[in-house]
Amino acid sequence: MVQSRKGMLKERVMDLASQTTILPLLFGCLGIFSLFRLLQRIRSKAYLRNAVVVVTGATSGLGRECAKVFHAAGAKLVLCGRNVKALEELSRELAGSSQGQTHQPFVVTFDLADPGTIAAAAAEILQCFGYVDVLINNAGISYRGTISDTIVDVDRKVMEINYFGPVALTKALLPSMVERKQGHIVAISSIQGKISIPFRSAYSASKHATQAFFDCLRAEMEEANIKVTVISPGYIHTNLSVNAVTADGSRYGALDKNTAQGRSPAEVAQDVFDAVGKKKKDVLLTDFVPSMAVYIRTLAPGLFFRIMASRARKERKSKSS
Repeated sequence: MVQSRKGMLKERVMDLASQTTILPLLFGCLGIFSLFRLLQRIRSKAYLRNAVVVVTGATSGLGRECAKVFHAAGAKLVLCGRNVKALEELSRELAGSSQGQTHQPFVVTFDLADPGTIAAAAAEILQCFGYVDVLINNAGISYRGTISDTIVDVDRKVMEINYFGPVALTKALLPSMVERKQGHIVAISSIQGKISIPFRSAYSASKHATQAFFDCLRAEMEEANIKVTVISPGYIHTNLSVNAVTADGSRYGALDKNTAQGRSPAEVAQDVFDAVGKKKKDVLLTDFVPSMAVYIRTLAPGLFFRIMASRARKERKSKSS
């Protein structure tokens, strides 16, 4: 009886000792992790403060929010897009909301769908500050339709805006970065650049091409100290689906359910800022299920194909009902 009481007492002492050891250790680890995150955020801001950052598609959605985040961090912005009035309004808005050491943004107007304007636009961009530190290829267009009904001109249009335009702009600005041995190129791709879903063929094809091109660019530019980041978000609550092009080239004009339930562009813009500041190479910004789909496509392609075929059947049924 005495021995059992001694044993119980010993166990209680051991439990108390383990608690007094584990809790401080746990809090210590949390403190170190928080400090590490804080230092990373400080380094990101230091990397981008006074950096010349070019943002395409800057007047709406993710591009607009990226402009706000990078401007607040002290970057020197060049805002690019098709609508000069909207660009100038955004420039004034950013200048009016300045807190601390910020810079008046420049505005450069051009259309990625028009290859003839890109070389001149790149020259104008370089005239703003004399160089570019970060190019964020954000502008793009989405698509909704069946492959069998889609005219080839639509495929070409989507590829021109989402792929050939950003590639041309990147190539036009790249020599100045290589000459300085400094630069960072960011491609805003999509989860659909890693997996393809039904009725998004033109869009997904353009994003797969984007992923491949910038992966190659990253490898080729490593010796020149040019960083390349490909960011692949899931659904973002923007007007991307509203402005999407359809099979006959007309405007889709509707906000998809998945898009309506997507993340806010402000949240994604902060993730973009963090990824650029940390010089990440490839970033997937999606929920658990889409992330798993990427791995299923690689590890169990047969299962993935069945899932996509089932999705196509359901979507057809819902449209016909």
